Amino acid sequence: MSKKIKEEIKELGPGIITGGAGDDPAGILTYTIVGATTGFSQLWLMILSTPMMIAVQDTAAKLALITGKSLPEILNMYYSKRLTYFIVLSLVVANILTIGADLQAIASIFEVITGIKSIYFLIPITLLVAYLVIFKQYKTVKKVLIFLTSVLVVYIFSAVLAKPSLKDLVINTFLPHIEANLAFVLAALGLLGTTISPYMIFWQASEEKEEHASVSQAKIMTFDTAVGMVYSNLIAYGIIVSSAVMLFGHKEIQTIKDAALALLPVAGEYAFFLFSVGVVVAGFLAVPVLAGSSAYAVADTFGWREGMDNKVSDAKGFYLVFLGSLFVGDLINLLGISAVDALYYSQVFDGILLPILSGLLFVLGNNRKILDDNVNGKFNNFFLILTFLISLTATVYMFYSFLKP
Repeated sequence: MSKKIKEEIKELGPGIITGGAGDDPAGILTYTIVGATTGFSQLWLMILSTPMMIAVQDTAAKLALITGKSLPEILNMYYSKRLTYFIVLSLVVANILTIGADLQAIASIFEVITGIKSIYFLIPITLLVAYLVIFKQYKTVKKVLIFLTSVLVVYIFSAVLAKPSLKDLVINTFLPHIEANLAFVLAALGLLGTTISPYMIFWQASEEKEEHASVSQAKIMTFDTAVGMVYSNLIAYGIIVSSAVMLFGHKEIQTIKDAALALLPVAGEYAFFLFSVGVVVAGFLAVPVLAGSSAYAVADTFGWREGMDNKVSDAKGFYLVFLGSLFVGDLINLLGISAVDALYYSQVFDGILLPILSGLLFVLGNNRKILDDNVNGKFNNFFLILTFLISLTATVYMFYSFLKP
């Protein structure tokens, strides 16, 4: 392997970490419910959503790479600050609710394993995440997150070990299948909303800025993003396949604990072990990404110093938002608020944000004043428009479902 290729491999990271973080415990629960309630019938959506994810993430990352600024900074420069405040506030609320659901998911797995109530694990888990980010430099945090991302391959192994019908897999993966019933549509909305999450957009853009990469490295960034999104969806695909084989018909699954306990008698201890390892690793990967994306977004909105290479004393606002997001997430669980409710409302906020963000990314990605000759090509533009149309339709349907008597 040449020295140049080795250096390029070392520069990979933000896209792969973002892709792995997209499969957080809340996402794992959503994919598990999709498999358990709809079987293989929505696997084709994973194929459709992959180029949509790549277009969204690549545009956000390119904007940060070319301008050296994060999305809130770009929005502040070219649009109303009120719009930035609305987007960032919605992002923070959605992230905190998801953090609450993710922390509860990790703690629930420890409860199933040890028999000790999940509430006793919340604070230790939170302190461990806080320690990693506050007392370690960005390069160290990046290495830890990449390692955690690689461990999520257990879900791909789990799908293989479940021994699904190859014929059914091929048919449902490549032939779109739509059912005209509420359960199917809501499962599809949850799947797409979980797969293309707004926090991933902000996180990767901030990480590209943190990397201090040059414009000449744009191709590496695009490759990194594509690899990360494909990997993310392979993991999600594996979760849906394995849960469809092992749990199809268990419609009572609402929490990670329900899913884990359902696996034990149905699929055995080995499947339970793989599922549990995946949830814990995904949680430790996603929680710092969720809190970090909020911290970066708020700090950049108000012009505060930010970044994990800064000491706490030098970036007080950044770390205050980071720690605050973690402990409010804990508070959600300590006050007895349902993790299912937290996940439900986080999807509402994500539903509001995604059509707005995908529309803005399309406009920003084609603005020559910002990107000069690096504006989006046909691939990104087509799938950004598709993301906007699908997410807008999904959001309208979601609110219709919530508000109808």
